[in-house]
Amino acid sequence: MRTVFLFLLSFGLVWTSTAQPGPDRLRADAPNSVLIQNATVHTVTNGTLDTADVLVQDGVIASVGTDLSAPSGVDTYDATGMHLMPGIIDAHSHIAISDVNEATRPVTAQVGVGDVLDPYDVRIYRALAGGVTTSHVMHGSANVIGGRNETIKHRYGMTHPNALRMEDAPRTIKFALGENPTRVHGESSDVVPRTRMGVESVIREALTEAQRYQALQDAYDAGDRSAPPPHSERLEMLADILSGDLIVHAHSYRADEILMLMNVLGDFGVDEITFQHVNEGFKVAPELAEFGAGASIFSDWWAYKFEVYYSTAYNAAVLTRNGVNTSINSDSPDLNRHLYHQAAKAQRYGELSDEETLALITINAAEQLGIDDRVGSIEEGKDADLALFSDHPLSIYAVPQRTYVDGTVRFDRNDDPDDMRLQVDPESVVEETVVWHDTGTRHGACMQQTGMHLHANETGVRLHN
Repeated sequence: MRTVFLFLLSFGLVWTSTAQPGPDRLRADAPNSVLIQNATVHTVTNGTLDTADVLVQDGVIASVGTDLSAPSGVDTYDATGMHLMPGIIDAHSHIAISDVNEATRPVTAQVGVGDVLDPYDVRIYRALAGGVTTSHVMHGSANVIGGRNETIKHRYGMTHPNALRMEDAPRTIKFALGENPTRVHGESSDVVPRTRMGVESVIREALTEAQRYQALQDAYDAGDRSAPPPHSERLEMLADILSGDLIVHAHSYRADEILMLMNVLGDFGVDEITFQHVNEGFKVAPELAEFGAGASIFSDWWAYKFEVYYSTAYNAAVLTRNGVNTSINSDSPDLNRHLYHQAAKAQRYGELSDEETLALITINAAEQLGIDDRVGSIEEGKDADLALFSDHPLSIYAVPQRTYVDGTVRFDRNDDPDDMRLQVDPESVVEETVVWHDTGTRHGACMQQTGMHLHANETGVRLHN
């Protein structure tokens, strides 16, 4: 057996799937009006309705009730026996981007992931297969103050990056505390921060510099033209944090650093923040509630590095019972398809109600992102972002059937091409195995790559599982 690099183009290979996407699922102009009938409707904010209908017109929820009639030209979908819930919102994701960290400096507020969105990322489609309709695409955690994030809708099939952006969603920026920035900068580059003390110092210095920059700008705008401040995109963004126009989302684990950042932001008059991960949030839940901070957590991930050794599966319940707006996120291109299972774990360990549990992946996340007037619940006037399940979404037996974004079907289990499930990386190393016939003749090569095989012989090349 030998290791080789597979370059399909060198074979002159053109591979065209015979399983073409359905006409109404990936088209930019796909229908966005429908009457969903006879479902169990989990509105999240207004209880659960049995055998109810939801009328969607022009991408918006027009009516919720029983015995609704479809207007002329609007198709109906019989959801008898199924469960309909708001589209799931992933409050912490790195989907649709390839470069996560601008790790060259401790503070890089001038960059933004929204400028490098990839609408062709198949992970968007796979997230839809788990009922996820909205993602908060975040900069990584290498920087104390990283780049700006982007809230996107999973409009898979739209080919322009701007089509993913959620229109008028509030802007957010990534902070990071603890081991990640201290390792990347202090340990690797010998620059501040090397410690948690250094992390606090970097934040205070950056926000103080932004205060001075904004003061010069204000003076200039008021008529003092003697010393116009030189433009700095980095300082513009930091100043927007101080004014409340840029919402902080902070990577965090330990209770001490969570308290530290609330103290620092309080000193600068910043009162809106959502802490990400927050594994020790249960230790400081009353303090988080008093500050008005949100918490976007894992259900049961911990102990994967030293600062995450101390956590509990009761974290979501403790935070919720203390009045903290809490969501459960994936931070993963795979677990995003299972966020309804992740939420169910919080119910298992914390005895939250169905509504409280579903809120962890819908309306609570929407509130943290400032988009709760548009998504997160099934209400008239909101965007028709909906997920249809075979069973109760918190049941282990639940299987997503259809996912709507703005009323358009972007995933349909009955119209799911096989090639959407392939994992192909043309730059990865593959292993070549010679395949022999019983007659002793060499038939071709089987190159194994991430669970797939590629067969090459005199008749051509084909892929198989």
